[in-house]
Amino acid sequence: MKNNSIKTVVAIGIGSALFVVIGLLINIPTFVPNTSIQLQYAVQSLLALIFGPIAGFFIGFIGHTLKDAIVYSPWWSWILASGLFGLIIGLLKSRIHLQKGKFEKKDIVLFNLVQFAANVVLWGVVAPVLDIVIYSEPVNKVFIQGLAAGLVNSVTVAIGGTILLAVYAKTQVQQNSLTKE
Repeated sequence: MKNNSIKTVVAIGIGSALFVVIGLLINIPTFVPNTSIQLQYAVQSLLALIFGPIAGFFIGFIGHTLKDAIVYSPWWSWILASGLFGLIIGLLKSRIHLQKGKFEKKDIVLFNLVQFAANVVLWGVVAPVLDIVIYSEPVNKVFIQGLAAGLVNSVTVAIGGTILLAVYAKTQVQQNSLTKE
């Protein structure tokens, strides 16, 4: 068990660093102000499915906090949404068995249904409501930003995340794939 906790802590550190670097280097603006295409959520999805919900949460939470602190100041409502996204995706670890070399059509569908729902709810509802409560932001502004972010993140994770998961699964040895000669 200790070995798994060490791996999780290392995954959180590396994942958080990747979240920051990717978030700073690949930041493609959208038509909505202060909203951009963020590729780090695809990487967060991969690491959350490999290391589980706790790692997924902290990769998003720590990574987003550091990224915000470098660029301006932490925006806690969106930071929490990033953490919760990793936690939700990490909960799929028991249903999608990447380490066994499996990422089949049913896994792709499950992953994308969950990530889409998580993105839309977290960015389209949770983050905007927290923006209003914490920062007294205008209602119409935050819901437009949140829905745009949720939709863009959904597409990014659907494409980038699915590719990363499929490639990773192919690098794993499938159970019962070795035969005796």
